[in-house]
Amino acid sequence: MAFPQSFLDELTSRCDIVDVVGSYVQLTRKGANLFGLCPFHSEKTGSFSVAPDKQIYYCFGCKKGGGVVNFIMEEENLTFPDAVRFLAKRAGMEVPEEEVDREAGRRRARLLELNRDAARFYHQLLQQQPGQAVRDYLDRRRIRWNTAVKFGMGASPNAWDVLLNEMTSRGYTKSELLTAGLIVDNKKGGFYDKFRNRLMLPVIDTRGDVVAFGSRVLDKSEPKYMNSSETPVYSKRRVLYGLNLAKKTKRPNIILCEGNLDIVTLHQAGFDNAVASMGTALTVEQTRLLSRFTKELVLCYDNDNAGKTATERALQILNNSEFSVKVLQLPRRRTEDGELVKQDADDFIKNQGPGAFERLLSGSENGIEFRMAQIAGKYDLNSDEERVAYGEEISKLLATLPNEVEREIYSVKAAETARITPDAMKLDVERARKQKIRKDDRAEERKNLNPVAQLQPKERSMRYENMRSARAEEGLLRLLVLDDSLFPSQPPIHEEQFSSPLLGRVFSLLWKAREEGRNVTLAILDAVLTSEEMSHITAVCQQPESAKNSRQALADYITTILEEWSRRNNSGGDPLSAAIEKSKNKKGTGGKLHG
Repeated sequence: MAFPQSFLDELTSRCDIVDVVGSYVQLTRKGANLFGLCPFHSEKTGSFSVAPDKQIYYCFGCKKGGGVVNFIMEEENLTFPDAVRFLAKRAGMEVPEEEVDREAGRRRARLLELNRDAARFYHQLLQQQPGQAVRDYLDRRRIRWNTAVKFGMGASPNAWDVLLNEMTSRGYTKSELLTAGLIVDNKKGGFYDKFRNRLMLPVIDTRGDVVAFGSRVLDKSEPKYMNSSETPVYSKRRVLYGLNLAKKTKRPNIILCEGNLDIVTLHQAGFDNAVASMGTALTVEQTRLLSRFTKELVLCYDNDNAGKTATERALQILNNSEFSVKVLQLPRRRTEDGELVKQDADDFIKNQGPGAFERLLSGSENGIEFRMAQIAGKYDLNSDEERVAYGEEISKLLATLPNEVEREIYSVKAAETARITPDAMKLDVERARKQKIRKDDRAEERKNLNPVAQLQPKERSMRYENMRSARAEEGLLRLLVLDDSLFPSQPPIHEEQFSSPLLGRVFSLLWKAREEGRNVTLAILDAVLTSEEMSHITAVCQQPESAKNSRQALADYITTILEEWSRRNNSGGDPLSAAIEKSKNKKGTGGKLHG
């Protein structure tokens, strides 16, 4: 059962979108709308707009848009019911739970309770005889007990069903344990614990909920590291290990590492600003999460090929973002045999100490310096031929820098590396920049020469089959949102006459709201459209639509839609007369829309 519509209308009227969005994004008024840096993708120039009159947001960069509930769903990673509850709590409103389908919320709460109880059980086992092997492992890793407590560490014994038996004895079902990813089905009707003979590391989100588990094996078996699979309460793309602690740091930045135990060691050494991604490269969703707590990131991945690749991918995601980005490269360590091997943050702290890491952190290079060093490492700069090749590649990189001063500074540094004159390097960079501009211009020109492609929805599943009708349908929706008094008492057109199923469905929803005397705004669509659909409809309604001669425009749009509908159905005759006759036949249903 859905929330009562009267409750949703009151909620959206109380939760002004400027106030809600303004608590996440710094907004500046420009004309009728407000603008800021988009919270959903990385950018330096604000393309994120909020329209107070329409109570919608829209980003001209990533094309996301919607109403206030949709914004909270996106920003807080919540379902529609949970986003409604979030806003209701913010507005001091009581949610009419008896009218709500509480099952999804109950299941989510139940999984979070299960994860919490499992984490506590693992922690208890760590302190008892079954946790002796894990305690010995922590001693070998020089992890102090107060640090283990701080991170809520636990122990999973070398047994098949210890957690399964304990949790079912507490009333949890096997189905719930399966959904939480804590047990495994052996396909023969039996079940066993997923995590066995492991150090357990609960993953806690910024709200303090245990959403998943990381783990490390105690022996030489594989896999060495094992994390929870995705569940209804856990998405690895949206969580960072240790952020629940790092968000409280007094340090000016956040350090991004690869491994969970790197984070433990860094926090123990006084670097309480360290976090790690959960077995995945840095994601856009994680950068959005980080942007709430810092504007400066330090990338500290392993100094091997995989780590360098991860650093490069992270820099690409963070390129042109609001973040100031630095790269901390850990030096390789020489073994007793004289071999140079990689070391992670955990190794470095143990071998060199916190002071050495602090010095590295203070001297960490920015992202462009890291990328320049990576390019230089690919070439033998004692060879004239390879110096030329280096110059070509480094020029292409420096040509991407938008700031002229930055291009000047790093061109001089690149010239020193290649042992050529700064003027020669600057000429190469400028030549590469002009080539890039011409290439971008050609791409934009090709795009402009194909206007049909530009007008199509971003999602393939929503693509228009009849562009002439769809453009008229879009205009019709804009007019309905702009001024619903333009429409007569009976619907002038019906959902099935739209060429786009999405646009027809939106028309029906908006018209129904009008019939019920509610405000015709896009915010009422948050409950029924997907995020992608909502973003597209917001983009449609963001396009200009003049209120001047609106009645004539309305008539023209309707005529176009009916003409195309008639053509599709090969009905012939006058499409307007046919539509009027169809409308008469439906009056027995009170003029309601069908589809």
